[in-house]
Amino acid sequence: MAKQSSAFKLEGNIGGFSFYKTRDGHMAREKGGVSKDRIMTDPKYARTRENLKEFSENAKTVKMVKDTIRPAVLRIADSKFHARLIREMMKVLRTDPVNGRGKRIVAEGEWNLIQGFEINSKAVLSGSVKTDITLTNTATEWGFSIDPFMPVDFLSIPLGATHFKMIAAGASFDFQAGTKSFILEAGANLPLEELSGAIAVTIPKAGLPEPNKLFIIGIEFLQVVNGQDYAFNSEEHNAAAIVTVEKV
Repeated sequence: MAKQSSAFKLEGNIGGFSFYKTRDGHMAREKGGVSKDRIMTDPKYARTRENLKEFSENAKTVKMVKDTIRPAVLRIADSKFHARLIREMMKVLRTDPVNGRGKRIVAEGEWNLIQGFEINSKAVLSGSVKTDITLTNTATEWGFSIDPFMPVDFLSIPLGATHFKMIAAGASFDFQAGTKSFILEAGANLPLEELSGAIAVTIPKAGLPEPNKLFIIGIEFLQVVNGQDYAFNSEEHNAAAIVTVEKV
């Protein structure tokens, strides 16, 4: 792979070379390589086919998770959220103790490996919210609570923000059946310059019947002007994390 240095940047195929644009600039490479048909049929590429099958299985699972939790992370996830989740979920898939290479699936893996996953790597939850968050987790419900605190002393606040809100979300998945459930609870918009009062959120597990469950806590900042809410799409301050996972 070579980087184009000419003042005239090319895209497309010329002779035996392909010219294309990436985030790193305009690149060029020689055409060639092993054909798709050979990869899919030649015994020498059996391992490659196994890797491709597991990658495809993992990508399908990640899409299901992302699409499900999207309402909770829309203004929080960083630009590399998808790629980071692909990597973390692949770790789960590779712990599948039941199926052989090429047939391993996330549903059989160690689901607890994604606990602690940060939705925004640029603003981790513990860095944006520096007061104590108490979790509750029973057979019937999951939730969190925060004692009254002064937001300006315990939050990492973006310039121009006037309010914040805490969010909680629960999601459950049956990856083999293709079913999913989701619950989102968003707290009230709370002023940053006033004592918060106690915050408590619960999510009933009855609404999350699938076996693979995850629970998210997040914070979003807002600017309220004349009664209108203006959300901050801030990768530097909005934060959320998968704080609890379980498999039943």
